[in-house]
Amino acid sequence: MANILIIDDDEAFCRGLAEAMQAGGSQATCAHTLEAGLRLAAAEPFDVVFLDVILPDGNGLTRLSDIRAVPSRPEIIILTGGGTPDGAEMAIASGAWDYIQKPFPLSVIRLHLMRALQYREERQMRKPHSTLKIGGIIGRSARMRDSYDLLAEAAAADVTVLITGETGTGKELFAKAIHDNSLRAGESFVVVDCAALQGSLIESILFGYEKGAFTGAAQSREGLIKQADRGTLFLDEIAELPLAVQKVFLRVLQERRFRPLGCRGEVESNFRLIAATNRNLAGMVQTGQFREDLLYRLRALTISLPPLREHREDIVPIAQYHQEKICKRSGLAPKVFSPDFIEALLSYAWPGNVRELVNAIDRAVAASASASTLFSRHLPREIRIQLVRASTAAAPADEAAAPPPRTLPTLKELRVSVYEKAEREYLLDLLKLTAGSIEQACGIADLSQPRLYELLRKHRLSTKG
Repeated sequence: MANILIIDDDEAFCRGLAEAMQAGGSQATCAHTLEAGLRLAAAEPFDVVFLDVILPDGNGLTRLSDIRAVPSRPEIIILTGGGTPDGAEMAIASGAWDYIQKPFPLSVIRLHLMRALQYREERQMRKPHSTLKIGGIIGRSARMRDSYDLLAEAAAADVTVLITGETGTGKELFAKAIHDNSLRAGESFVVVDCAALQGSLIESILFGYEKGAFTGAAQSREGLIKQADRGTLFLDEIAELPLAVQKVFLRVLQERRFRPLGCRGEVESNFRLIAATNRNLAGMVQTGQFREDLLYRLRALTISLPPLREHREDIVPIAQYHQEKICKRSGLAPKVFSPDFIEALLSYAWPGNVRELVNAIDRAVAASASASTLFSRHLPREIRIQLVRASTAAAPADEAAAPPPRTLPTLKELRVSVYEKAEREYLLDLLKLTAGSIEQACGIADLSQPRLYELLRKHRLSTKG
């Protein structure tokens, strides 16, 4: 019997949907605010959550990742009366099962529920994350667990994989992890940085050449594609591959055969391809910069790695892991993170993602020398400047100075306004009661550190008073 949570402030709708789910053999529970829904989701295991978008205490889409992060990792189906293409895209990108606009017949909901439950059952039968060899990949957030699900799927199937994500999100680490967990693990993992390939030398590097094929070819040399035979070929920054080479490589990908320069016959290579890019390949196809047929070949399975700002709960564990690694390499004892150091890590946007975070930790360890504690003062200057600029940004105009509204707000808008005022007052009282101690504040409010810092940033509050 499936256990279902419905988070919707329309009590009549909620009650009707719950009755329909129970009639179908499921157990259903209702919550009418985001916070109530989050508490229920954290307290008991749910298989599926039906989530409204506009709720009295906020937008459901902004807390979707929090709901997915609870231990039971429920599938989430968005139900909304005011759907937009952008909202639908945000929901799917954040891991929702589907995005359905009200009104809808119950048959549609039952169908989506059945499919979500079937998917959930099959997902739970996959190789558990704890058994995956993931090297230096750190993170236990809902977004990272989604990526591990796809990693396990890619490792189990010998298909071409496209890994997308911003610079510094760990695309090469994921490619290596796919290889290490696949049946090709004992064979070569060949990395090709397409951005570093030079003009006329590209084909000779990829395909190899025979002795005398061109001036300077004093001996035959095997190309990188042949070196990946029976193993994995990783094409990093594949968007930088010239169009002419894309055309040639498309045939190689289809046939697994190619002709080295100066060679009369063709050579076979049974390689598995993983490609990565930080660019929008579909957009490049539209502008004629990337071949559409090659893109179709590449994205048999796509893994989109989240930027660090979208899984902030992993920031401190990642920093801790690399701090210990850096200290060990330098012959130092592991260091302790001060509260202000943690606050700085969680407050910064990390546009360079994990790579920037690791570099910042490396700099902090070096700056701290033999000291046992890392303080925000040890972080790179440019990061500290960004943080202080953000903390001194102009506060929003006083609400009392705002002109009166011309019309009454909607009831939902009024509820949101009242809730946010109460939320700000609560945070002020919380900081006063705990004298700015984040640990005590989290314990009293029953919040994680990333969530508390997110609320403080939202209301432009600081632990320093």
